[in-house]
Amino acid sequence: MKALSSIFAITFFTLAIWSCGDSNRKLPYIGQHDVNEKGDSVYHAIPDFKFVNQDGDTLTQEAFKGKIYIADFFFTSCPTICPVMKTQMLRIYEKFKDNPELGILSHSIDPRHDSVAVLKAYKAKLGVNTNQWQFVTGEQEKIYEIAQKSYMVSAMEDKEAVDEGGFVHSGAFVLVDKNRNIRGVYDGTKEKEVNRLIKDIELLLQK
Repeated sequence: MKALSSIFAITFFTLAIWSCGDSNRKLPYIGQHDVNEKGDSVYHAIPDFKFVNQDGDTLTQEAFKGKIYIADFFFTSCPTICPVMKTQMLRIYEKFKDNPELGILSHSIDPRHDSVAVLKAYKAKLGVNTNQWQFVTGEQEKIYEIAQKSYMVSAMEDKEAVDEGGFVHSGAFVLVDKNRNIRGVYDGTKEKEVNRLIKDIELLLQK
């Protein structure tokens, strides 16, 4: 499926060493990095953003200041991977529910259909009753741009992808640390991958 094929089509440099023993394990920094004039590494980071959430409020990066968060891209009428993704994301939500250091950010890639009211109803249907998990909409091109250039996952409209609901997107869950650096990308349709994500969340929360 095209929606899944691009999950791992990511060029990145791993800047951490994995050691034996989970307690000593370090997560990689994903994305190209630069070296500043002081010789310090400057890692790829998610830029400032501005979208509208399910309550009609403007949501920016400030909502996740001092937090780690998981980002994904979906649309409410998705007939293929989105229901599986949301079932897996609910596992994360329930496990870390009300933890002030963790957030979840789901971007709709179909803003024409996924209005504020639609997202609000979708959130309620999932049983999400806290602000920890935000569902956002906005300008389609802005959403596609941040998906592809910042989170490094696919998100696009494709009218020929009839079986996929007219859109092609990654099923990836992207783990972002408190400095807005990407520390992991996981297949959100696979339980084992999400189990690994949960362990990595716990690792980052210890920092």
